[in-house]
Amino acid sequence: MPRSLKDILAGLVFVAFGLVFAVVATSYEIGSPLRMGPGYFPFVLGCLLVLLGGVIAVKGFLAGDGEAIGVIPWRAVGLVMAAVLFFGLTVRGLGLVPSVFVTALVSGYASRRTSLAMGLIVTVGLTVLCILVFVVALRLRLPLLGPWIPV
Repeated sequence: MPRSLKDILAGLVFVAFGLVFAVVATSYEIGSPLRMGPGYFPFVLGCLLVLLGGVIAVKGFLAGDGEAIGVIPWRAVGLVMAAVLFFGLTVRGLGLVPSVFVTALVSGYASRRTSLAMGLIVTVGLTVLCILVFVVALRLRLPLLGPWIPV
């Protein structure tokens, strides 16, 4: 029976992320569907990821095409992981604007096809969009510039 190693591994990654989300969410108040607590959405998202990952992994076992995984783009993996870590470690100190800007710029260059101009356009657009969504529309009290930047 042919098996798709790609689908099996992707499904297992979804299951792992979903389990982490669900387990961490239980440390917050879950609440109910009518009175959702801060842990409700991450818990539901984690459960959906586990379910989706299970479906993908089973599909890989049952109806896989059996093709090889191919070359892993380690440069892209490293840049995206570095960008996410940078955002998580600096958003409170640098503020929303510099953290989102650097994160979008670094992760945009994970693709070798991204030009300098296109990378900057996408970075500025994502930064403005994040400000409009999180600060203006949702009214989250996120500082645009943090205490690490003397203004």
